[in-house]
Amino acid sequence: MPKVLVSDKLSETAVQIFRDRGVEVDYLPDLGKDKEKLAEVIGQYDGLAIRSATKVTDKLLANATNLKVVGRAGIGVDNVDIPAASKKGVIVMNTPFGNSITTAEHAIAMMFAVARQLPEASASTHAGKWEKSRFMGVELFNKTLGVIGAGNIGSIVIDRALGLHMKVLAFDPFLSEERAKEMGVTKVELDDLLGKSDFITFHVPLTDKTKNILSRENIAKLKKGVRVVNCARGGLVDEEALAEALKDGRVAGAAFDVFAVEPATESPLFNLPNVVVTPHLGASTTEAQENVALQVAEQMSDYLLTGAVQNALNMPSVTAEEAAVMGPWIKLASHLGAFVGQMTDEPIKAINVLYDGVVSEMNLNALNASVIAGVMKATNPDVNTVSAPVIAKDRGIQIATTRQDQAGVFEGYIKLTVVTAERERSIAGTVFSDGKPRFIQIRGINIDAEVGEHMLYTRNKDVPGVIGALGGTLGDLGVNIANFTLGRAANGDDAIAILYLDAAISDEALAALQATGKFLQARRLQFEV
Repeated sequence: MPKVLVSDKLSETAVQIFRDRGVEVDYLPDLGKDKEKLAEVIGQYDGLAIRSATKVTDKLLANATNLKVVGRAGIGVDNVDIPAASKKGVIVMNTPFGNSITTAEHAIAMMFAVARQLPEASASTHAGKWEKSRFMGVELFNKTLGVIGAGNIGSIVIDRALGLHMKVLAFDPFLSEERAKEMGVTKVELDDLLGKSDFITFHVPLTDKTKNILSRENIAKLKKGVRVVNCARGGLVDEEALAEALKDGRVAGAAFDVFAVEPATESPLFNLPNVVVTPHLGASTTEAQENVALQVAEQMSDYLLTGAVQNALNMPSVTAEEAAVMGPWIKLASHLGAFVGQMTDEPIKAINVLYDGVVSEMNLNALNASVIAGVMKATNPDVNTVSAPVIAKDRGIQIATTRQDQAGVFEGYIKLTVVTAERERSIAGTVFSDGKPRFIQIRGINIDAEVGEHMLYTRNKDVPGVIGALGGTLGDLGVNIANFTLGRAANGDDAIAILYLDAAISDEALAALQATGKFLQARRLQFEV
């Protein structure tokens, strides 16, 4: 039974989901604040469910010897070292949809607040003043809203803004013209949005490309009198430059829920007139907190019990339905990689994978991850489908994928080719109707080999006496053969044999085969079946 630690506060309903699914769970909601104690116990757990208090650092991960998944109840994962988790082979999940409506509504609320100066007007009225003429606002009706990021949350903001009869401009490199038309927005470049918008709102993650997207230079391009809303991530806006623009009147107002440094105890935006600030409340509604807690429990349970991967930040997502159908193909992909990895002694320059027929329509990112992991386990047994692509990239290995329609007698197959400075090595395989993976081609030679845990591969010239030497030598040493497959390129040319054995072949047996003088190559292989 997999075991999960919940180290931050989650609802009891979410904790019960783990139990109901058959996952053992320890609910210790204050443990995330105790780094030393957390590091002491983390090695017991397969999963770690967190909010924002727990910090998943490389030091913590070093102690997480059994950890397979970290689930963040919420969108932001600033408290998780994702590169370190990836190298460790730990999946990092978030819950991007559980608080989408809440965050979008907060952005709309902040837009109203800064348009009508509601916080200042409220404070003034509470103080016994009646400064009706002081707080002259502006309508949202018929104003132009610039939305930077038209994804999940941004699209909800757009929908609400259109309902307020605002004109909406959207900047998003991933937004197609067709999708923009469906949404009822005008897709524009960033400079156009900056120069034409009466209000601007951000709905993008903080990345190298988006950091300071509203820089001092871009602030100079803003339409005079614009109001800026940021309920996405701190660091998207140069706060100091924006404060200067607020003071000189280029920007009429700002509403910020997020800051470059949090908790934000000070900021250039604090104490400025017509600046509304809140302490990162975007996801802070009862409904959202419950939704993300339930979602993270479901996602983690699904992964630990079925292999389904949802909303992972460092691994391709695989639904439970996909996992059931793709399971044998993922296993085949791993076997193909393991074969080539064990057969290749020199540094690998490229990994090329061809997917034919039915498998070409599957989730190739997940299959590729399995292939790469199989290849790399030969030299690094601790890698998995999460860490292998990261390590391959670090080593400069080029990965190429090709799809093709059914091109042969098989309903579908995978062909793997690995390139080194000295040679190319290829192997192909398929999945039979019984769900069992088979090797169907090695070195361009057609075969039909069942995959077993312990195997032996030999290569020889196609001459009489080789089979007798192989069987006799292994028989003399007590090696029992479960399955024996032969293939050759042409009469008298290269021939290969692949044997499924009951136990791992010994170094003594390999040496005895080489001593016969019949074999160009004899290699022990092992597979996870």
